Amino acid sequence: MIRGIICVIFFTSFFSQAKTVVNYYKCVTERGTLYSQFPCGGNGTQHTLTNVDPKAGVPAEQHFKTLNRLEKKQIVRNLKSQIRAKKHEAAILTRERDKETRLQQQRVNRIMDDKKRSETVKDIKKQLKTINKTYHRQYRSLNKQIVQLEKRLKRFE
Repeated sequence: MIRGIICVIFFTSFFSQAKTVVNYYKCVTERGTLYSQFPCGGNGTQHTLTNVDPKAGVPAEQHFKTLNRLEKKQIVRNLKSQIRAKKHEAAILTRERDKETRLQQQRVNRIMDDKKRSETVKDIKKQLKTINKTYHRQYRSLNKQIVQLEKRLKRFE
């Protein structure tokens, strides 16, 4: 009688955590890839599929909470990356403006007569104005994008 009860308990616990194991073979031939239950030659490799209790359910709330948490972390990480990229782009823009300004200032330092020098100075002022105008327009645009990204980031943190 005790053996019977132990067997019933054993089988009940065994079936409550049903585990399905399926072995299959994958063979690659000249005609393509073949999947089979049986070995199919020397180049076949054995694979195993395991499924534990397919009827067991996951609590829906916990699943969605986990997904939301992971999704939130991913969004925050992506926003921080975008902000960092925009700030890097702004630094590059500043460096390029400084380089162009330096090149224009070097034109003034060249040896030339007074008439040529005054024409060059006027041209340089015009070029510097254009360079600064372009720089400020692009920099304002980048700052607006950074501010928008930071606002989105604050919503998620």
